[in-house]
Amino acid sequence: MIRASDVNQIELVNVLAQELKKDRLLNPPNWSKFAKTGSSKDRIPSQDDWWYLRGASILRRLYTDRRPIGVSRLRRMYGDKEKNRYSGRHFRPAGGAAIRKLLQQLEQAGLVKKVKIKDRPGRRIAPKGISLADRTAKAISSK
Repeated sequence: MIRASDVNQIELVNVLAQELKKDRLLNPPNWSKFAKTGSSKDRIPSQDDWWYLRGASILRRLYTDRRPIGVSRLRRMYGDKEKNRYSGRHFRPAGGAAIRKLLQQLEQAGLVKKVKIKDRPGRRIAPKGISLADRTAKAISSK
């Protein structure tokens, strides 16, 4: 059986983003057209469908890391070094509003669920999300 971890991850995220867009599981808010993804970025994302790509990427991260992940950890994962200013480059986490809203939308779609293990709240991929990722990987491998 082909799993989502067996295929090219970039291709998986792109096809998974198309699936999320086609099934209308994610709805970009109005502010997503004008918002940067973090304080280290100078401009808004150049792709029109960046909301779906980020949602698919978050879903893939939750698939590969089977332990609960929270917003703060995802902010560190998607963070970047700030451009060279007066005191050199320093790490800045990504913006939390987009990540939080995407997690909420993925949770409403049934792809992600909230869990609390050993007083560590977070979100974990649901069985519906695992099956969507594996189905997408099977479709990629059959091409």
